[in-house]
Amino acid sequence: MALRVYNTMTRQKEEFVPATPGEVKMYVCGVTVYDMCHIGHARSMVLFDVIYRYLQYKHFAVTYVRNFTDVDDKIINRARERGDHWKKLAEKFIDEFYIDMDALGCLRPSHEPRATDHIPHIEELIARLIEKGYAYVADGDVMFSVDKFRGYGKLSGKRVEDLVAGARVEVDEKKRNPLDFVLWKAAKPDEPFWESPWGPGRPGWHIECSAMSMHFLGEHFDIHGGGADLTFPHHENEIAQSESVSGAPFAKYWIHNGFVNIRQEKMSKSLGNVLNIRDILQEIHPEVLRLFLLSSHYRSPLDYNETSIREAAAGLQRLYRSVAALDAVDGEATEESLPTVLVNIRGKFCEAMDDDFNTPRCLALLFDAARAMNRITAQAQSDPQNTPQKTVLEQVCSEMLDVSRHVLGILREDPRAFVEEFRKAGADGLAIDVLAIQKLIGERTAARKEKDFKRADEIRAELASYGIILEDGPDGTTWRLKENH
Repeated sequence: MALRVYNTMTRQKEEFVPATPGEVKMYVCGVTVYDMCHIGHARSMVLFDVIYRYLQYKHFAVTYVRNFTDVDDKIINRARERGDHWKKLAEKFIDEFYIDMDALGCLRPSHEPRATDHIPHIEELIARLIEKGYAYVADGDVMFSVDKFRGYGKLSGKRVEDLVAGARVEVDEKKRNPLDFVLWKAAKPDEPFWESPWGPGRPGWHIECSAMSMHFLGEHFDIHGGGADLTFPHHENEIAQSESVSGAPFAKYWIHNGFVNIRQEKMSKSLGNVLNIRDILQEIHPEVLRLFLLSSHYRSPLDYNETSIREAAAGLQRLYRSVAALDAVDGEATEESLPTVLVNIRGKFCEAMDDDFNTPRCLALLFDAARAMNRITAQAQSDPQNTPQKTVLEQVCSEMLDVSRHVLGILREDPRAFVEEFRKAGADGLAIDVLAIQKLIGERTAARKEKDFKRADEIRAELASYGIILEDGPDGTTWRLKENH
């Protein structure tokens, strides 16, 4: 199956065919470094980290560029509030960004340019736009003329006429059209500036991404990504200014992730419900947050709440336990006795990822495999002759760990050590010794075969006291955690 991705530009899934066979060029809009990163940033960064990982997993040579906006009104204003220098403030929050992303297991991109390091490229791009008649100088500012670009609105689906009609009335006599946007801002007192052909000033927000992406990837590249909030106006403006210069399509595939809500409310500073990554990781394991962020399809909205986080924590531990419990297996049966869900995990995983990076389907595949592994380890205590050999199950675990670690970025720790650490810590009431559980289930299975139902009931009751629910089925006994346990 070929990789298919949903393209925001065409509003449909398309087969992914990079411009150069075997190579992928990808640009993702990074953060404006004036504050700590929040969970919305985490969702975008983890998504594109998984895409980056998966493209490499499929043996593409990937050039991944993600920028830092390190000069901006927000940075300047925050620095004033704190009595700090704008450059020092930006450096501080770049350092904080790396701490958060490293904790989440995000790989470093190929290039991480900063706007202030690319002022010459930005000035060159603006000069080309002026020369071609797409931009004009107005009292030291340089504006892009939206009227000149006939395709404006094609990414977001917005019509210029509607945008003009709905535009707020602002006192800005410099603009010929209320939709025109700034490419170069004339210097104001006590603000950072660079000399330019149009006078001292600094770049506008939109132009920096066009300049840096073109510098590292060329005027046309494969993937441009970011959060859904960037579709308009940021990405729309990037397209306008980039294609006005090149005369060719800017990026071929546009990928946008959905919003994160907090307890069914939009996350916003006005509501006071912005959750910083650092604060979240004070309470939960980084892989729990990462699994939660991948539990919903990236284009769908995602709701952060206590129940969802507990489910993610329980799910992560189930995956770790299923692998850690392999030590309890010493079966004799061959590979032919494997349940279907344990056959070709890697292939099924790739099929799910090839369907527009469907991480929820990938996780469902892993959870099904974990349940099957739990049934096998439970059976191994009472009927080793009909339990697959350990070498066979080691291959299954190898595939589970391979796709989890290299693509999803979870199960990166040693499984036995992880389970033991959670058992000692009593983390969130979910710490359970999986080997002890499997041993008791094995004893119960043997007791039932011998019709010692009293002992079987005692074992069920003992496990229930720990919040473990047993479910008997045609394939044996499985277990799960009781809700809120």
